[in-house]
Amino acid sequence: MIGLSMSTSTATSPTLRRSVSNTLKGSAGNLVEWYDVYVYSVFATYFESQFFASDEENSSIYIWAIFAVTFLMRPIGSWFFGRFADRHGRRLSLTISVSLMAACSMLIALSPTAETIGVGAVVILVFARLLQGFATGGEYGTSATYMSETAVSGHRGFLSSFHYVTLVGGHVLAQTTLLIMVLTLPQEAIASWGWRVAFLIGGAGALVVIWLRRTMDETLETATLQAVRSGESRESGSMRELLVHQWRPLLTCFLVTAGGTVAFYTYSVTGPSIVKGAFAGSDVVASTVINLIALTILMLLQPLGGWISDRVGRKSLLVFFGVGGVLYTWVLLTQLPQQQNPFIAFAILVVGFVILTGYTSINAVVKAELFPTHIRALGVGFGYALANSAFGGTAPLLYQAAGEADRVTWFIVYVTAVIAVSLLVYIFVLKNKSSNWLDDEAGMRSRVRGAQAARDASSADSAAARA
Repeated sequence: MIGLSMSTSTATSPTLRRSVSNTLKGSAGNLVEWYDVYVYSVFATYFESQFFASDEENSSIYIWAIFAVTFLMRPIGSWFFGRFADRHGRRLSLTISVSLMAACSMLIALSPTAETIGVGAVVILVFARLLQGFATGGEYGTSATYMSETAVSGHRGFLSSFHYVTLVGGHVLAQTTLLIMVLTLPQEAIASWGWRVAFLIGGAGALVVIWLRRTMDETLETATLQAVRSGESRESGSMRELLVHQWRPLLTCFLVTAGGTVAFYTYSVTGPSIVKGAFAGSDVVASTVINLIALTILMLLQPLGGWISDRVGRKSLLVFFGVGGVLYTWVLLTQLPQQQNPFIAFAILVVGFVILTGYTSINAVVKAELFPTHIRALGVGFGYALANSAFGGTAPLLYQAAGEADRVTWFIVYVTAVIAVSLLVYIFVLKNKSSNWLDDEAGMRSRVRGAQAARDASSADSAAARA
């Protein structure tokens, strides 16, 4: 463990005004990066024919398999950028990740089609998406850490909730882009070149973000960064430190995330896809409007959830999500595909999003509170990425495969079971309004030393008794 307090502390707590400024700057980058993630899922049905031959019967499964496989890169990205952020600062790590994400969006936008270069088109798409998965793995952990650290105590839930405001906002922006195209362009034009414009928007937006992130405050103290450069602080961003000394919070982070991430991708990605499919033959505009308004509501619910958690505690909201997710997943996935009434479809989706808010609005700060500063970005990012890769990114693919095999019930049981496991963690492991590493690092470090001293004394007494 690190012995010098200066190497484990963050910069002086900001004022509320400065905290809001940093939150907005960090949120802008998050918005663009997650737009780049979701523009793929929103426009997948349109560009699918550009990357696969027209006679390929499994193209839909393949396009979602590419979406899923990129999640395999997230743990690698979380390791690289988490270590980088803990050793060289949050701001620089965030700037590099959004730059890489934007470059890949530009590559997809300019990619030749299968008609031009055959299987090479799919190779380019997979390569770009793998790099985006790598960048996203770094973005989540570092931005969640940064926005939690820069928030002032007593308002951390509210301010850090903007992490998911912009994460969902990226999806809203992608849906808005699609709606504009649906209203102004024929379907053939969107499938031919409109999807390219959607990816180009993400690449262009990153240029503004890169400038904004250069002006953000760094939450790590100068002394901390100097200690890393001099070799005095070797535990910062160390996988050995994470796996040997911080394995308990890492496991907690993984289990907290598992149910939340499978619910998030089932409710907010698969749900809108179901709505799109249900209205595909009758009213494409209606399905796009339903999804856009519902996702906008989900986005606006995040600060409310964060604000509530500052008053009643994080655990209460997570338990609300867990219970709701266990009870509602069956309703969402069995009733939504049957709907032809847009108002009922909208209501089913929104109820799911209210339940989901219990997790999304506070998950960043809950995970950040688990780790000390010197390992926080790596711990948050790696724990999240492992669960996200295993349960989140695979959810749309598993639903697609279950639907084609007429085994949707199996998928429902799977999602419900994963949420139930996380619910047990929320109930029996987490505590409401207890001391944590974000608000009282010195006190937490003192408790750890005291517990270690007690264990050492117990071991010495046992050895003496045996002698």
